[in-house]
Amino acid sequence: MSDYHIVPVRTYLYTFVALLFLAGLTTAVAFVDLGRFNTVIAMGIALVKMILVLLIFMHLRYSAKLVRVVFIAGFFWLALLIGLTMTDYGSRSWIPDPAPWSTSARPTHP
Repeated sequence: MSDYHIVPVRTYLYTFVALLFLAGLTTAVAFVDLGRFNTVIAMGIALVKMILVLLIFMHLRYSAKLVRVVFIAGFFWLALLIGLTMTDYGSRSWIPDPAPWSTSARPTHP
């Protein structure tokens, strides 16, 4: 008994056609003015394309549970790093700029 799964060619073709359709949909959405929802819809389509590639072409759908856990841990780590970076970037305006140097102050050393 083998431990791997053989995916039919038909599945790859359907996935390929779906990815082509989603790529065309992404292009069509780029030419329609949806206000601030343009980015949200484009990212949603990109998320669906990413899931299709991961599940079908990278065989994550048929892999062991440990591989899935490692994959999810990698995404969690990436989200943590991006979140901490955005926290730093967003909180930089909380501390006021330091006062400029002044030449009129008395020296503090002899």
